[in-house]
Amino acid sequence: MANYKKNLELVKEHLQKGEEIKSSIFGTYECKVMGGDSIRYGIFVATDTRMVFFAKKLIGYDLETFPFDNISSIEKSKGMMGHRIAFFASGNKSTMKWINKGDVDEFTNYVNSQIGKKHSASNTQQSDDIPSQIKKLAELRDQGILTDDEFNQKKSELLSKM
Repeated sequence: MANYKKNLELVKEHLQKGEEIKSSIFGTYECKVMGGDSIRYGIFVATDTRMVFFAKKLIGYDLETFPFDNISSIEKSKGMMGHRIAFFASGNKSTMKWINKGDVDEFTNYVNSQIGKKHSASNTQQSDDIPSQIKKLAELRDQGILTDDEFNQKKSELLSKM
């Protein structure tokens, strides 16, 4: 598990050309892994086009993206254990709790201002970036981080966006 600063630096490698981080928070992300509840310590960044969750692991990383036009709402709360946000994207609820770094108010206000807006990170730019993303996936497959099936699934998803 990497700290806030390390995750903030590493997530930049996964942003699209010209994409800019507007706000970030660090805490515990609740997710499903193989059908069971799990937690990941990591960072949520809000860029000019989407929200990105990134968590450095001992070997590899977790990465999940949420385009603003897929997010319907974001909630925040504070309890005894710290701040918590929850947002709804494409019918799914995602939650980060025990937020201990970053400005939660700034983050949620920025995301709220972007919800429902169409963000065109230029379709040309996105399709130009797809070959480099496939190349990165192939490197992960060659290193044994991704299986052939995982590689082929992600490759198909990327190619369908071209």
